[in-house]
Amino acid sequence: MEKRGLEQKQDRRTRYTKGVIKESFMKLLQQKPFAKITVTEICRLSDINRGTFYLHYYDVYDVLDDLIYDMFQDTSGIIDHVLCPQRSACAYPLCEKIQGSSQYHALIMDDIASARFLEKLSDFAKEGFVTFLMQNSRLTFEEAEAVFCFQINGCLTINKLMIKNHCTDWHKVQTVIDEYIRAGLKTHINIQEH
Repeated sequence: MEKRGLEQKQDRRTRYTKGVIKESFMKLLQQKPFAKITVTEICRLSDINRGTFYLHYYDVYDVLDDLIYDMFQDTSGIIDHVLCPQRSACAYPLCEKIQGSSQYHALIMDDIASARFLEKLSDFAKEGFVTFLMQNSRLTFEEAEAVFCFQINGCLTINKLMIKNHCTDWHKVQTVIDEYIRAGLKTHINIQEH
């Protein structure tokens, strides 16, 4: 029983320390480009030493990757979101999460961080999206992959544009885009909405 209590305490401490590091990273990203953020600055702002940082992360890219994976939590896949007939029962769409969480704006607006975001999103979602399209349409792998790339790059570009222009009517824009994508998908897939 003592061992379990110790493990829970260490787990809680690890989550706390990683949270402080990620919070410090995001504060720095709001002030400067990703390329100029250093481990030393993160440690100073987090009030930890370098050894503690390296106990949890390999480098600044590792912190960024952890934040990106945090963004993916509790979000729906592209197909699931676009074809979901009962909007209130659907998982949270990633684009909406980005738009609604100002903490992610700096990450999306930074060139290096946003490129890394696209890379990780592709790793996370591409296989399922492309497989679904190929199984339910006559699209080739290249065509299905192109649709996927168009969708994820579009999500990022729209978010950047709306953040830059201080647009606040995200739901209206999201609805128009979803309708456009849904109509396009329906012309190529052989299923009804699920």
